[in-house]
Amino acid sequence: MEKIKVEICCGTACYLLGAASLMTLEDDLPAGLRGKVEVEARTCLGLCEKDNLGTAPYVRINGAETLSQATPEKVIARLAELAGEVG
Repeated sequence: MEKIKVEICCGTACYLLGAASLMTLEDDLPAGLRGKVEVEARTCLGLCEKDNLGTAPYVRINGAETLSQATPEKVIARLAELAGEVG
């Protein structure tokens, strides 16, 4: 199985609105997800334009799916779904 790629936006707005708490995501993964996820900090994903600022921070999964108002719990729950770790 190919690893699930997680990109965390660390642009100024996202970082200040919660991306800092996502930076330890890899360390916080449950045992069933370890080794299945690759986490990468990105300078900016270009998603928090004027109208979208309130939904930062952003996380992109596998280059296609974007989570807004991302929290470690929200991201881990989605990763578990993608990895088939939840019913």
